[in-house]
Amino acid sequence: MAYFLGLDLGTSALKGLVFDQTGELQATASSEYPLASPKPGFSEQEPIHWQEAADTVIHTLIQQLPQLKNELIGISFSGQMHSLVLLDEANRVIRPAILWNDVRTTKQCQQIMASFGEEVQAITKNIALEGFTLPKILWVQEHEPENWQQVRHLMLPKDYLAFWLTGNYSMDYSDAAGTLLLDIENKRWSESIMEKFAIDPDVLPPLFESTAPVGKMRTELQEAFGFEQEITIYAGGADNACAALGSGIIAEGIGMVSIGTSGVFLSFEEAQDVDYQGDLHLFCHAVTDKLYSMGVTLAAGNSLSWYRDTFAPHQEFPELLREISEVKPGSEGLLFTPYIVGERTPYTDSQIRGSFIGIDTRHRAKHFSRAVLEGITFSLKDSQMIMEERAHRNFSRIISVGGGAKNDDWLQMQADIFNAEMLTLTTEQGPGMGAAMLVAIGSGIYPDAASCVKSFVKYGKVIKPIPENVIKYQQIYDIYRTVYSQTAPICYALAQINE
Repeated sequence: MAYFLGLDLGTSALKGLVFDQTGELQATASSEYPLASPKPGFSEQEPIHWQEAADTVIHTLIQQLPQLKNELIGISFSGQMHSLVLLDEANRVIRPAILWNDVRTTKQCQQIMASFGEEVQAITKNIALEGFTLPKILWVQEHEPENWQQVRHLMLPKDYLAFWLTGNYSMDYSDAAGTLLLDIENKRWSESIMEKFAIDPDVLPPLFESTAPVGKMRTELQEAFGFEQEITIYAGGADNACAALGSGIIAEGIGMVSIGTSGVFLSFEEAQDVDYQGDLHLFCHAVTDKLYSMGVTLAAGNSLSWYRDTFAPHQEFPELLREISEVKPGSEGLLFTPYIVGERTPYTDSQIRGSFIGIDTRHRAKHFSRAVLEGITFSLKDSQMIMEERAHRNFSRIISVGGGAKNDDWLQMQADIFNAEMLTLTTEQGPGMGAAMLVAIGSGIYPDAASCVKSFVKYGKVIKPIPENVIKYQQIYDIYRTVYSQTAPICYALAQINE
């Protein structure tokens, strides 16, 4: 039996998943690590913690499944995107990694867009946002020049693990697309962006397809783990790209909605010339030579958590949502906008804030609970509408993963608001499964992504839209779309008063 190991390097923990060649999950293990916030808005991690977590996870998996010692084919990765890792000439970490959710770089984003914005957008198909890697580089250049002078190698988190395992530098296209340094059309580092922002091309790693081998496991590690055969390390992919592969998003016409702390609406892109003018993220897929687009709701599950923690702190989510089926679509005139930490798509506005609109005396907790779920889903529909209006997408089916797939009433809301059949996965293993699938494809055991998806990805129940609900939600969504422009000036004024 052949086995494939996917390592999913997240923001709070690293998870390892072992699948066999039939696509069945055989073992899992995880290891957590801390997140540091030395100043407000700062978010950092020590790369050594990722390495220690990977070491722990691999050893644990071997204990669970001893046959890995002679039957593991290879290892690949899913990784948190954008986070900046810097190494010196001796391959030592220069400073803690600056993570994707660090927001210290607003000034640098403004600088990029003011001085080279049109060019960056044309080359990378994206605009500068605090999450991306290039603004983090400029921040280090400005605030830590002594550190920048030491930089000889630049990489992202999962690539640090690949370097640890192989001694080789690498980055795949799906992760590189999130750096604001990749010429997406030509699949190479952009010389003009590097020259503009004083980045030595030699610090950037070689580029690989996600399924490409980047090296063999170092002999000393192979012996330390007890492997009796060579272990091939594959490039891996960005977490959203791997999640899309692990959900079977490898063709147009099917979308994915993922609700965690933030929310994502994602679509496969067949055409290479698609351009959303920065209104959506456009990245390389983990599927060779393909793209995917995605919009982001900053506070999706976070809005629901905030609502629970504030108004029902002693209730678990199932109890909190138990009565929402008693409330008709539209929450009897109550509308929620989930802008509690600002918004990404379609507004890219850090100052906007959330609201409940239409409160009256008949509203009870169940109405507020339903309104929060509806508002989160309306926000994700904003991304769907950009795809449909700009690229003429028609989503007949959408895969729901994360928190939105765990409640039947919310799934029905999604079907009605998106006006599409909602599918769930029988085994939702997320980006880690996509990483393991990259090994299965890269090793040649599966000839392509389609055949691998057929074996690995299994769908559960299908929720169909209810026509009368679709009509009502369309009317409410049209109103929802007007709320931003009406409330933004109020939010800005309040923010200035309270500075």
